[in-house]
Amino acid sequence: MPFALYRKWRPRRFEEVVGQEHVTRTLRNALRLGRIAHAYLFAGPRGTGKTTTARLLAKAVNCLAESVDERPCDGCRICQAVNEGRLIDLIEIDAASNRGIDEIRDLRERVRFSPSEARYKVYVIDEAHMLTSEAFNALLKTLEEPPPHVIFILATTEPHRIPATILSRCQRFDFRRLSTAEIVRRLEEIVAIEGIAAEPEALTWIARQATGSLRDAVTLLDQLAADAELISVERVQRALGAGRWDLVSQIVEALAERETARGLTLIARAIEEGAHPQQLARQLVEHLRAVMWIQWGDTETLDLPIEQISAVQRHARAFPPEVLPRLIRLFTAAASDMRAAWQPQLALELAFVEASIACQQAQTTRMAPAPTPASPPPVALPSAIAGTPPSPAPTVAPKAETASGSLTLEALRERWASILKAVRAQSLPTEALLKSCVLHSVEGNTVVLIWPSELLREKFQDPRTKAQALVEDILSHTFGFPVMIQNIVARKTRRRPLATEDPLIRHAMEEFGAQVEEE
Repeated sequence: MPFALYRKWRPRRFEEVVGQEHVTRTLRNALRLGRIAHAYLFAGPRGTGKTTTARLLAKAVNCLAESVDERPCDGCRICQAVNEGRLIDLIEIDAASNRGIDEIRDLRERVRFSPSEARYKVYVIDEAHMLTSEAFNALLKTLEEPPPHVIFILATTEPHRIPATILSRCQRFDFRRLSTAEIVRRLEEIVAIEGIAAEPEALTWIARQATGSLRDAVTLLDQLAADAELISVERVQRALGAGRWDLVSQIVEALAERETARGLTLIARAIEEGAHPQQLARQLVEHLRAVMWIQWGDTETLDLPIEQISAVQRHARAFPPEVLPRLIRLFTAAASDMRAAWQPQLALELAFVEASIACQQAQTTRMAPAPTPASPPPVALPSAIAGTPPSPAPTVAPKAETASGSLTLEALRERWASILKAVRAQSLPTEALLKSCVLHSVEGNTVVLIWPSELLREKFQDPRTKAQALVEDILSHTFGFPVMIQNIVARKTRRRPLATEDPLIRHAMEEFGAQVEEE
């Protein structure tokens, strides 16, 4: 009977483990130096290689190869026995099924006996966090004073549930989620050798659905390979219950334009085409998360399908930044609520309606005019002059900077609060950046800003965020003539007198503990 793909492609040597080089490299160095610990804790998400690495470690410490660098060799009788699951000295315990004190007491009795055919007796306790408190207490004594021929490996997806007394006696290794690119490369290798026909974009869909678990990705590939001659994107979407990305984009667009009825119609259409409400909610969360990342100017960590990139960039300009966290929470909660809901689609529809209301409220707040100061109450004139004709109202001279076409630092400070408010209405991230700098001086029609770090200055000047261009536009509109910005970075150097008499600027510069240096 043929094995499932995930079992057939389980790594048999350390170098075959995908994405966990920080773990395998350390274990191999420990083997080379003979520094084998008596207890290990492997922690991380499911499907990232914890149990597989535990078996590899059991093979390596007992391998019969003469060179330590070649262990596990995957060819000696010990390695073959581990591969075939018949090595008596490798004992795997499922803590979810054997979580009581009786099972651990039995383990404590058995560890006293020497290995039957290997150097070490290795105990792998899977899902170790499922052990009861009494069982952990019983295990603690064995971990404190283990026999020299015994190695314990605890594997868990929830290390925070392992008692501190146990953690302190184990060498801990944290396994990370695999990236989509790493999973795709492994899937490409599998389909090439197994002779499975698959579209490259379909493999990307499988990898993204696995959310960092290589085992889940290989299992899904196995399922699809058994049911279709060609694994296409459409086939993967049907198997996952996923909506087409163009429909997801249209739903988000209806949300941005506050067209609630259209959005509900699109949701119904996607479900009629086979999309599962929970999967559709997750796709909406993923899309909105990408919009949020683009708004904050960081796109390097995004992993998006080709057909989704342009839509996300367009939606990043349509949504107010302050409303996106709420939208993401609404659809995340909807995806969770569907597990026990009698009508899963209803949770998604309610989330969309609430999200549409939130967008409407955000738009109303942005368009609301700034409050004007109340007019002073009329003052009663003294009777002695009540009959005299009113004197003409005093003429207010125009601001010096608007009258002459030049700008002054004093005028800029007077209007700085309103300028920040105007920036906030256009871009919340830009306002946050602007609050981290200091007004230094005005040179003609150029405003000089001091930035506490090179990173913040580059963020402000980044052409992708257009932060500096936005602020220059608002300044120009405020004062009625073109205003430019020059950015200066505060450098930490030796102290010298500050070239300014303004006490506020001197104080700001002293707080930076730096000396201004123009770029």
